[in-house]
Amino acid sequence: MKPTLALRLLACVGYLVLLSPAALVLLISFSAGDFLTFPPPGFSTRWYVALAGNSVLMSALGTSAILAAVVAVVALLVGGPAAYAIARLEFPGRGVLAALLTAPLLLPTLVLGLALLLVLQPLGLAATWPGLVLGHCLVAIPFAVRIMTTAFAGVPKELEAAAWTLGATPFQAALRITLPNAAPGAIAAGVLTFLVSFDETVISLFLVGPRLTTLPVEMFRYAEHTTDPLIAALAMTLIAFAALMVLLVERLMGFSNAMGRE
Repeated sequence: MKPTLALRLLACVGYLVLLSPAALVLLISFSAGDFLTFPPPGFSTRWYVALAGNSVLMSALGTSAILAAVVAVVALLVGGPAAYAIARLEFPGRGVLAALLTAPLLLPTLVLGLALLLVLQPLGLAATWPGLVLGHCLVAIPFAVRIMTTAFAGVPKELEAAAWTLGATPFQAALRITLPNAAPGAIAAGVLTFLVSFDETVISLFLVGPRLTTLPVEMFRYAEHTTDPLIAALAMTLIAFAALMVLLVERLMGFSNAMGRE
């Protein structure tokens, strides 16, 4: 059934409402003024140049990129086997395992951040790389499990059965048949877990320190004390990067399929 004209108009209005803040930030990011004002007094790329020369933000950007890459790899290594077991194997407690792995998504990140701080501080892991990786993995692994479960479930079990009849062990069949066919889902899971870690702010606020901080935390601190359009230029750069990553996921397997929806 084709959508009616009224439904299309409502969809357009919805898109305008959702995209209008980004359009406002885009205009301000090219402002020639010294403060966050709208409309801008003029247009210039000076704040994008200033962004590239800001050593504090660039250092935090590098930290966040490395952290997100490590978290994405760990989430795939941990979530991939769990997703395979949930999607392909029959065993008691499979539903409980799936529920436990997605449980962190049900809790507010404020609660998770405080709990992580209380656990990691006595162990000396607060404001350290292992502590940040552990904290971000807590919210990234559920996404990896959800997406990889969908990817593995989409591979016909007959392919594995055919490999078994040809002499392959269950492990060999999973490694050489199921995993390559689920590779687009693995890439999508890696991209989205990277973005989840890269964008994580609340948990990071509890776990960072003066010598180890992430880009979202530095953005928060910068916006507290400075009112120039540089933060808008950074925001637009991150929006463009996230949009490209989402388009990659959509290209690989469809965003709705990646999130486990029909």
